[in-house]
Amino acid sequence: MVITKEVAEKKLKDWVNASPATASGQSYKIGSRQLEPADASDIRRMIDYWQGHVERLNKPSGRIFRPITRDL
Repeated sequence: MVITKEVAEKKLKDWVNASPATASGQSYKIGSRQLEPADASDIRRMIDYWQGHVERLNKPSGRIFRPITRDL
């Protein structure tokens, strides 16, 4: 499965939004998953995971493509 930049950014936003809710003692729902304050370490792990994807997708590949030329 290919993760697009848009998908990674949406997932990151979902998990970032869950963080303050659970930190203040509220529950939060992402898809079918109900998160409680005790899930704070899972939320932090998922934020780190999706942040990594977003950073990689925003980073230029570093490759430079040049046309092949031949001197004959």
